[in-house]
Amino acid sequence: MNWDQVEGKWKQLSGSIRQKWGKLTDDDLTTIAGSREKFVGKLQERYGLAREEAQKQTDEWVRAMHEKDERAFSKKS
Repeated sequence: MNWDQVEGKWKQLSGSIRQKWGKLTDDDLTTIAGSREKFVGKLQERYGLAREEAQKQTDEWVRAMHEKDERAFSKKS
């Protein structure tokens, strides 16, 4: 999964996002609306992270979502 896919599935992924980053509010998720830059900014704001750390966590989460999708796809095949 890449960020374009995350953006397209933003509402569906919001539960996973809230599970991992519980300090993000529903209003935050609405404001972010799938924007990677806004997402990274909100992580910085809510968790007091440096930009690089917020980007790293974002990238790790996207990779984890990709791996989860891959496992689900391979089970269907």
